[in-house]
Amino acid sequence: MRCKLLLGLALSSLAAAFVVPTVAAAAPVHQGPMRRITHSTSTNWAGYAATGRTFKTISATWKQPAGSCTSKTTYASFWVGLDGDGSTTVEQTGTEVDCIHGAAVYSAWYEMYPKAPVTLSLRIHAGDTIHASVTTDGVGSFTLTLKNVTTGRTSTNLAKLRHARLASAEVIVEAPYSGGVLPLTNFGTVGFSAARANGAAIGSFAPDRIKMVSGGVVKAVTSALSNGTSFSVTWKHT
Repeated sequence: MRCKLLLGLALSSLAAAFVVPTVAAAAPVHQGPMRRITHSTSTNWAGYAATGRTFKTISATWKQPAGSCTSKTTYASFWVGLDGDGSTTVEQTGTEVDCIHGAAVYSAWYEMYPKAPVTLSLRIHAGDTIHASVTTDGVGSFTLTLKNVTTGRTSTNLAKLRHARLASAEVIVEAPYSGGVLPLTNFGTVGFSAARANGAAIGSFAPDRIKMVSGGVVKAVTSALSNGTSFSVTWKHT
């Protein structure tokens, strides 16, 4: 789903690499890479990313926000993951709210990017409390867990990726990518808590605070961390 655009890498080659079939109705959306513009700005990410060491675990809790829909088709993902900021793989799991034909569609998924995302059977509703985690043994085996705390249902998925660099850990709101960054669903404000990497508060790693900006338009803003583990992201523009 997410890898940072490296300086000097041709945008045209990235476009060719990440194009997927056109999304129809409520079909899964291929989650795009993060494209960093400055130290704290991205065209499709908002949230926090820790770097500077090897990361083997990331986890956080959030309340699934409701989508405020118009006739426009829009998308928004909420996830935790390893890699993607400075590396070309991402191991992640989360939820989504897409506006399709004026209606909010909620879903859950995991992805071992660059493989396609996998839609989970876990039911998600606005207001549900979600806890997500990604862990690895460091030699290619991953456990991606998504729990709907409200319903008590959990989806645990095992996956392998031998070449994961484990170079970052993130808690992110994303405008997904499908041949280009897609319009962002108006999700209001989503609050994240218990954000921990390698078992410690994500704030202890001096993480990057990322604001989503595209074409000079601020699309989502990230609050300061509270107690090193809690923050919010607020929608500003589609």
